[in-house]
Amino acid sequence: MVSLDSPITIVRPQLIEFGVGTAGRLGKWATDKGCRRTLVISDAFNASRIDVLELRGEVSVFSEVTPEPDIGNLDRVLAAAEAVNADLIVGFGGGSAMDLAKLAAVLAGSSQTLHEVVGPNKVRGPRKVALAQVPTTSGTGSEAGIRALITDPSTMAKLAVESPLMLADIAVVDPVLTFTVPARTTAATGVDAMAHCVEAFTNRKAHPMIDIYAIEGTRLVGKYLARAVRNGSDAEARAGLSLASLYGGFCLGPVNTAGGHALAYPLGTRWHVAHGAANALIFPHVLAFNTPSVPEKTQAIMEALGYPASENIKSVFDAAYAFCADLGIEMKLSGLGVPESDLDAMADDAFAIRRLLDNNPRDLSRDDIRSIYEAAF
Repeated sequence: MVSLDSPITIVRPQLIEFGVGTAGRLGKWATDKGCRRTLVISDAFNASRIDVLELRGEVSVFSEVTPEPDIGNLDRVLAAAEAVNADLIVGFGGGSAMDLAKLAAVLAGSSQTLHEVVGPNKVRGPRKVALAQVPTTSGTGSEAGIRALITDPSTMAKLAVESPLMLADIAVVDPVLTFTVPARTTAATGVDAMAHCVEAFTNRKAHPMIDIYAIEGTRLVGKYLARAVRNGSDAEARAGLSLASLYGGFCLGPVNTAGGHALAYPLGTRWHVAHGAANALIFPHVLAFNTPSVPEKTQAIMEALGYPASENIKSVFDAAYAFCADLGIEMKLSGLGVPESDLDAMADDAFAIRRLLDNNPRDLSRDDIRSIYEAAF
């Protein structure tokens, strides 16, 4: 673990508009910045409600964002951005839409290809277009970050691009946009937001400057997630989750996630399990596994979620499992259609994700990963 005097770099969108009813502020901002040709990147549902953004001028929409987007999906986005010669790109949706918007903002009209920018700080500037992010779920926190993930269908692995040039000029976080998210999706994405915070809090790179966001984001999920699942129009609960998600995004840039996300990714790339659902299923297993290495922080997490402080592995697992299961989340791999015959290949894939596993507070061997998948099956 790093200490208070360890150097850290913090980046944030230049402007963050947060709160109920703020979505329309994007249009005024874009007008004031002189943006005339906007491309909104979204899924089909969000494409039907872009009027809430109050954008003016020429507005084009790419509405074919897919869950866990792959290189083919990105290629179509880039073609759309170049066709309209956009000077503003808006990510309007969940993490998939916002990650595609980030990549479009730096690759459209660029001589660089996706594979040339995979990894940290390989994007060449300056960026030619403005970038706005408007989340419609409370999970990824992608509106606040500098990373984007895209799946390579040939390897079924996620490619990670990281660059300050992918930071949004403005993030508009309006909890009203999340009111329509179904209960099951609310539950899974809420646990994803919490996992960002927990994995940053217990990370080998954890830093006191980020810990405050991480533990508060965890507390917000513990307080509000069940409320939002019960009543999707609970404005206070939705706002609490939106803030937790934003805080999770703050954690991702300087610290990032760890073992939990590494083990969750093969569920998405190999079996198309939604990212939030994958993280929720894996969460209690990795939290319990890590407990001996971060007992005090695990106690703080338990208290933030509303459970008695504990550093007992079984008690931690039982509490974290109950937290997710009580939200109606499927907690067995078999229940998600993952065949037992694929657990070895999933373990191989997860063990190769060193950029995250090397952050984990306790070493996860390939056998450890296989054992967790078996326990989760």
